[in-house]
Formats: sequence, C-alpha cells, structure tokens
Amino acid sequence: MVFATHDGALPDAGRTLLHWLAGWWRIVHLGALVLVLAASPGSYTRARRAALARHVVESTAPALPWFGVLSALLSLVVIRIVLVTAVSYGLSQYALEMMVRVLVLELIPLAAALFGALRCTMPHGADIAALRAASGEGDSIPVLRGEVLPRVLAGVFAVLMLAAVSCVLTLVLAYLSVYGFTLAGWAGYTHTVGHVFGPAVSLIFVLKIVFFSIAVTLIPIASVLDDRPRAATRMSAEMQGLVRMFIVIFLIEAASLAGNYA
Repeated sequence: MVFATHDGALPDAGRTLLHWLAGWWRIVHLGALVLVLAASPGSYTRARRAALARHVVESTAPALPWFGVLSALLSLVVIRIVLVTAVSYGLSQYALEMMVRVLVLELIPLAAALFGALRCTMPHGADIAALRAASGEGDSIPVLRGEVLPRVLAGVFAVLMLAAVSCVLTLVLAYLSVYGFTLAGWAGYTHTVGHVFGPAVSLIFVLKIVFFSIAVTLIPIASVLDDRPRAATRMSAEMQGLVRMFIVIFLIEAASLAGNYA
C-alpha cells in the first residue's frame, strides 16, 4: 500500500509541475502577443485611442492621490527613524544617502508595484474575466486588441506614474527633513543624490520599475485568460496569478539588490 501511494503521488507531482510550467508559458505568450499588438499601428485607431485614454485616466487618477499620501507618510516615518538613528550613532553625514537608498531605490518602487496591482491591475483581470464570461469569446486577436491591450498599457502607465511621483515626493521630503526650508543645502543634497544614482544604479532602478509594472499588469490578466481545467490544482486562477506575481516581484527585487550591492 505504501509503494502504491508513492507510485500514485509521482504522476500527480508531474502533472502539477507541468500545469505550473504551462501557466508560466501562458504569461510569456500573452506578453509577446501584447508586445506585438502594442507595436502595431492598427491598435491605435481613433476609437481605440479614446478607450486607451479612458483606461489610463481611470487607472491612474484615482490611485495617485491616495498613494501619494501613503508614500509621504511612510517616507516621513522612515526618514525620522533614519535621522534619529544616524544622529545617535554619530553618523549624521550618512543619513541622507541612507534615506535615498532605502526609500527611493527600494521601498517606493516595491510599494508602487503592489499598490498598483491591488488598486488597478487585479481589478482589470476581474473585468476581463467578467467580459469573457458574458460574451463567451476567447483570447482572440480582436479581444486582445480591444479589451486586454488598453488595460495592460494603462496598468503599466499607472505603476510607472505612481513610482515616479512618489520618488520625487520622497526626495523633496528628504531634503526638507534634513535642511529645512532653505536652499543652503542644495549643493550638498544634489551631490549626495548624484553619488547614489550613478549610471549603473540609475539603469537598474529604471529597469526594475519597468519590470515591476509589466509583471503586476500581465500576470493577473494572463491568469484569468487561462482556459485549462482547474482539477489538477486546489488554487483558483486568481490565487495562482497572485502567487506568480509575488514570485516575479521577489526575483526582480533580488536581481536589483545583487546589481546594486554585489
């Protein structure tokens, strides 16, 4: 009986692995299709441009004020902790550089990606699933071009905008926290920020935000477009998409840390 159980478990494990790998292939395939459609002039007719603009505004405008406030509060808390800690250990000259590295390079892009996923891209996946259930259509080219592409581009734009605005806001708050409302520290501040954002770090920073935005946008939508049966797994399509999204975010963040500090 023990051997029979193990023999039965091996095929189940193999099917689960194949199912998991097929899900990743689905994400890569959808990403390639969306990239081709995004580069196609036929995707930007007058009606489709209007739909794209509507999705961009609906995805970005409501989320930007809320995330701006949350990121400002988070930044002020972290800035205060770093300042007090640096002063207590006599390392105040390194406080500003630590703020920029911790907040702008690491925390704000990660928070923007997660907030954009919860506020924008995961609801987009739910909308596409509802549209498919109502129409009965699959992921044909007209569906991808008319429904999926505008939401993917809007999600990518929303995450990029959240990250950009919040990083600028954090840099302003860091300057005000260290130097106050004066321009006397502007030269030292720009020198420190420029020292942190060298060419290699700047490239890694931009690529990380871009890959974050693509990951949190494509993976939830690809998961709901998966037509394969769910009998082989206990997780729903949405939960599988969430797990895959966190795995990709973790890998991108690990690669970024390795590139910046290895």
